[in-house]
Order: sequence, then structure tokens, then C-alpha cells
Amino acid sequence: MVQLFRSHNPINIFWLIVLLFVTRFSALVHFPATPDASFTGLFSRLLIAAPAHNLTHQGHVMWAAIIVLIQALWFNYIINNNNLLGKPSFLPALLYLTVSGLFTSFLTLSEPLICNFLLVWMLQKLLDLYQTEEATATAYDLGLLVGIGTLIYFPFISLFLVIWFGLLIFRPFNWHEWVSALMGVLTIFFFLSVYYYCTDQTAAFQKIRSSFDAQLPVISNTNPYYYLVLVPLVLIFVPALFRLQSNFLKSMVMVRKTFQSLFFILLVVAFASFIKTDFSFNHFLLAVMPIAVITAYYFLYATKKWFYESLYLLLLFSIIYFQFNNF
Repeated sequence: MVQLFRSHNPINIFWLIVLLFVTRFSALVHFPATPDASFTGLFSRLLIAAPAHNLTHQGHVMWAAIIVLIQALWFNYIINNNNLLGKPSFLPALLYLTVSGLFTSFLTLSEPLICNFLLVWMLQKLLDLYQTEEATATAYDLGLLVGIGTLIYFPFISLFLVIWFGLLIFRPFNWHEWVSALMGVLTIFFFLSVYYYCTDQTAAFQKIRSSFDAQLPVISNTNPYYYLVLVPLVLIFVPALFRLQSNFLKSMVMVRKTFQSLFFILLVVAFASFIKTDFSFNHFLLAVMPIAVITAYYFLYATKKWFYESLYLLLLFSIIYFQFNNF
């Protein structure tokens, strides 16, 4: 299967859709019907009506699957368009789609899932930092994305550090760019506060922060056996790191700095899980993008077909198995 996606053939989009159905089938069959309260809560912060109350659990899964497919294809385009892996392929989309189905709680609509749109967009903007002479506007745009993401999912505010890290490694120091990024974040909350003030809802605005601390329901099984699904991913991720390290100095400067940014995103996402008072596996959807790039790099340059195909199939079968077995 991996060999198929190592080529940049448009027919692979069809196989991605097939794989999407396979990895979501169990959720369509016997997923809990309880809607994600945290997801419906974000609409009040975005000042729009919440449609999620009217969705069945199948609707949650189907819309989440469509969103993941769009994100995977967009993400794949960015990776190939910027030549981050050295060869065009559909492996980034394949790994993005696969890892996004790792836990059953990943399979429904959630705040981090929506924020992944912003994170993929941030990746493109970070690459623009390296490719443009004047980055003040780009830094401001990145700040806006973090501000919007914070309204949707409060721990997303931690990804503001990624902007400053990107400015640090992609750009010579220019304090205007650093301040511009901060102004982008503040702009979102400024206009939101103005709206609440003009509509005489200042009390409601003060309650927004408390809504960020609303409990995120953990839909997935937390039995220790449930974590065994991570074993195949670790078996792929570790050799991917060694492969990346061996070729690191041979890569272009932009590629090296981009991978450094992706590793930093992983670290920030890991520590950002402590911002929420209630832990949820959904949070780690934000780690899907960097994991997908790193593992795609390994599969693209692995030489022993029987080995890398076996690793991927082990990961895929583990995901499906643990979705159908709750122990």
C-alpha cells in the first residue's frame, strides 16, 4: 500500500477515500451517540448558531471524515509544492489520514480537529517567512490564525510560540515582525470585545474564559490496553527520526528549518495539554501534522519494501482492531 502512495498519481485520491471509510467504519457502526459538548460550545464564542446539536453520531463521524480528507489533501499539496520531502507523493496525505484515526475520540467533530485547518495554514505561512523579503504582514497573519484558533480551542494559544520560533530560525531579527505577530493575536480579541461592548454583552464576554475550561468528554476507552495502538506508530516514528537525522545536513536550509519547526510544534502540543484542566485525547489531533511529515519522510526513502509495508499494515490493522475491541 505504501508503494502505491509513493507516486504522485491523482488516482491515489480515490484510495484515500477508500482508506478513510475503512478507518471510520467502526465509528459509523457503534459509536456513542453523545455529541461533543466542547465542539458545540465553540460556536457561542464564534458568535454563530451551533448546528452540531442536530447531528447524529454518524453525522459527527462523516463530517469529521470529510474535514480530515480536505485537510490531508491541502497538507499534501503544501508539502509537495514546497518540496519538503524531495519527491512529490501522496504519502503525507496517507499518513495524515491514518494517524488522524489513531484513537476513536479522533473520529468525531472536535475543536482540535477544526484547529488543524489553522495549523496547516500556519505551516504554509511559516514557509512564506523564509521565502519573502518583508515578513511583517505574514507574521501578523500568523498571529491572526493563532487568535482565531484560541477562540475555538484555548490551548491553541500556546502555538503562538511557534510563530516566534519561526521568526527566530527563518528570519534575521526584526522587532517589527515579532510585535506584528503579537498584534495579530490581540486584534481578534479586540474586535470580539468591541462586538460584545456594542451589543451590551460585556458580562457574556467575561464568561468566555470560563467556557474554555469546560470539560472535554473523553469518548475513547482509557483501558491500558488501548495504548497498545501507539506501539506500531512508535516503531515507525523512531526509525523515521534516525533516517531524518542521517540526511539532515544533506537537506536544503529551508527543509532543515521546517523540520525543526515541526519538532517544535510537537513539543508545544505536548506541553499545551497541561493548559486544559480536563485531559482529552482529542488534543493530540494537533500533533497529527508533524507526525505525518516525519513518518512520510521515512516511508518515502525506506528501501526494504517488505519491512516498511509490514510496518504500515501493522499500524493500520492495529487502528482498526482497537476500534472494534474495547476490552
